[in-house]
Amino acid sequence: MRLSPVILTVVIASLAYATPPDVAFSRLLPAAPALAAAMWPVLPTILLGTVCLLLMIGLSLVFPGLGTWWTAGGIIAVTVAAAYGSHVRLQRERTLFQVRLVADAAQQVVLSPMPRRFGSVEIESLYLAAAAEARIGGDFYEVVDTRYGVRLLIGDVRGKGLPAVGAAAAIVNAFREAAYGEADMVSVARRLDASSTRYNAAFPPEGPMERFATALLVEIPHGGGRIEILNCGHPPPLLLHRGGLRTLEPTSPSPLLNLAELIGDHYTIDTFDFTPGDLLLLYTDGVAEARARDGEFFPLAAWMRRQPPMPPHELLTALHRDLLDYSRGRLDDDIAALAVRLREPSE
Repeated sequence: MRLSPVILTVVIASLAYATPPDVAFSRLLPAAPALAAAMWPVLPTILLGTVCLLLMIGLSLVFPGLGTWWTAGGIIAVTVAAAYGSHVRLQRERTLFQVRLVADAAQQVVLSPMPRRFGSVEIESLYLAAAAEARIGGDFYEVVDTRYGVRLLIGDVRGKGLPAVGAAAAIVNAFREAAYGEADMVSVARRLDASSTRYNAAFPPEGPMERFATALLVEIPHGGGRIEILNCGHPPPLLLHRGGLRTLEPTSPSPLLNLAELIGDHYTIDTFDFTPGDLLLLYTDGVAEARARDGEFFPLAAWMRRQPPMPPHELLTALHRDLLDYSRGRLDDDIAALAVRLREPSE
């Protein structure tokens, strides 16, 4: 692709030399520097325009009456415009590079790297932004190892853009503090709700709709054997146990973050068995709502049921691949997922 302007120049010059003069392929020479502006720096673009100008002069010596001066003027004008366009493009690319550096720094705050193993608990994470230019969005997750057990958080802020990222950061930061200090997950959830409420009061959303977030809190005791889940309106996790799949639905839904004052702060914790070899998948709605071209949603439960026992890393690698294949690389929403496995004692 980088050589395409040179190839185009050679093709046009060859056709201009090999065809009758009245066909006038030489008039296409200004297209070469115009194409170069889209991928080359300023100086190479000017040099290519100069080469095209010299080629046009050379062709006029072989075929008099080609309208050399008109075409030469066109080459000069297009080369000058192409050089300016290349300069503007490079400035925008530098700006975009700086923005991406800032986004990477923000990602380290919201989605900080985490260990893949906490004692006997293996964990792997996946994040895919819907926009190709984006690095982070409103989806978030975090895992901490506390004296109460390994605690996990995954959630999704309603909305997109920087306000959603800020709301996600407020929730994640509150979780990092509360997970260590609070003995029960109800207290952790109340701390997250309070942090979300304060952020939204300081940075109110545009429009009449409230900004809220779904969240899922999970606690895995260090000894294993069970998990405790507090679900604040989030898609229920999937548990793969000896080839059988179970959807861990809450017995009673807990309020979404930032809505507890409106609908009450009654939280429910559900307990489920979690034995060595079990594989737990936590995900945001972007996973289950990924669409094929015909509009059908990704069959996450059926897909999960087909997966053999495997480490969390392999599970999310397969999920990443199959999601992109299913949606043909076009994601309508951000995607976040955590895969958790309790290792066998012999491992």
